[in-house]
Amino acid sequence: MAKQSSPCVGVCKFRRSGPAGDHCIGCSMTKDQKDLSKKIKKRSTMEAFVALVMAQQSQMGRYTHWRAAYLKRCLKKGRPAAKVVRKAG
Repeated sequence: MAKQSSPCVGVCKFRRSGPAGDHCIGCSMTKDQKDLSKKIKKRSTMEAFVALVMAQQSQMGRYTHWRAAYLKRCLKKGRPAAKVVRKAG
């Protein structure tokens, strides 16, 4: 079974002012969350983590681009997208 894809979409920029500056402009994860996502091995744990990131994006707003970018990255890497992402669209 292929490895579950991280919510990262390969942008990794932290340039906003204020509290939003702690979150990536591509996926909304903080640097600590990015480090944590690299350590997740179980598919079910990654599914839950992606759901957490999606909830965070919803709360913060401004992440409407993420779903399409995530699905494109999954396709490019030949990895499955998280079920919560496939159901959301």
